Amino acid sequence: MAFYPNERIALFIDGANFYSSAKALDFDIDYRKLLEEFRKRGRLVRALYYTALMEEQDYSPLRPLIDWLDYNGFTVVTKPAKSFTDASGGRRIKGDMDVDIAVDMMGMAPHVDHIVLFSGDGDFRKLVEAVQAKGVRVTVVSSLKSQPPMIADELRRQADTFIDLADLEGLVGRARSGAPRHNDDDDDDDDEEDEDN
Repeated sequence: MAFYPNERIALFIDGANFYSSAKALDFDIDYRKLLEEFRKRGRLVRALYYTALMEEQDYSPLRPLIDWLDYNGFTVVTKPAKSFTDASGGRRIKGDMDVDIAVDMMGMAPHVDHIVLFSGDGDFRKLVEAVQAKGVRVTVVSSLKSQPPMIADELRRQADTFIDLADLEGLVGRARSGAPRHNDDDDDDDDEEDEDN
């Protein structure tokens, strides 16, 4: 992993995709440790977390995480998720944050040296290429070691560096124990998982 102490770093976390990767590897993310880890690797300018929320729910299992992140060094970007019925009659949730991430990343590119994208979504390949054209190095964090693999091959190839989330488990993870934690709850699977990977 090539990080330099004088680099200005920004983290872009695709909440649903990142949660899916950690779940597939059977551990939870400790967001406090995640922030601390990347502060050690350079000058952390911004850590952004993106997720869609169901507005019609009185309580969202994501709300405690969102509130914690908001008060602890993350910029949280949310928008309403949309509910629809699929062809088989099942209820599906759609909350695509790709455009939000792309616009913010292009806006941040002139102010940083290194962007870390926590997503395996192949739709970000062109975005990564565009940011690299501005002289910014891009590291992608996702997983090849999960079943199924969570990283799109084209995104992994485009990145300057790929970090398998499994290799960060000892630094930013905690075992799934049912104990209180600062991360997405299992009840939240339907809200987060229906975004495209």
